[in-house]
Amino acid sequence: MEKIMDLLKGSLKEEAKTLTWISKNLDDSYINAIEIIRKTTGKVIVSGVGKSGIIGKKIASTLSSLGTPSFFMHSDEALHGDLGMVTSHDIAIFLSNSGETEEILKTLPSLKKIGTPIISITGNKDSSLAKQSDITLIYKVEKETDHLNLSPTSSAMAMLAIGDALAVTLSYLKGFSSKDFLLFHPEGSLAQKVLKNDQEV
Repeated sequence: MEKIMDLLKGSLKEEAKTLTWISKNLDDSYINAIEIIRKTTGKVIVSGVGKSGIIGKKIASTLSSLGTPSFFMHSDEALHGDLGMVTSHDIAIFLSNSGETEEILKTLPSLKKIGTPIISITGNKDSSLAKQSDITLIYKVEKETDHLNLSPTSSAMAMLAIGDALAVTLSYLKGFSSKDFLLFHPEGSLAQKVLKNDQEV
């Protein structure tokens, strides 16, 4: 039992360490990302492969629900026609821990021709993706939390946290209200929470 508890705590502490590093090393690139997204007249397209893709879906969903229109585009599908959904008015956010994900890198030439600004979230500041992005948001992962140091755990948490930070910051700056939230969430427990709070005011 003690060993199990140590493993559980160790995993959480390792991920917390990653988040602490990010919060202590925020720089102007994050502000630039917020500003370019605020000014866009189009949508935010989030893209990734594998676990990064799963995180990307959540980020796109959170952005949309908090007032920044967004959708997820799988990088592999992008190469087979889905790039047609992207315009020069949109912003692309690419997720790749290594910054060398082949499917993502292959989409960049087309996006540059379209004229879509590219924001990358990656753990490798010297990667091909970072070098070809207009804005790069860097995080540092000392260790993934599994015993093999292979499964995207700390890195996935880093991407998710950065995406959440962008979404909630944009929402606040846009003056997104509880009424706006209810418009996008007319059903479920969150809607009931908003309605209850409004009745108590």
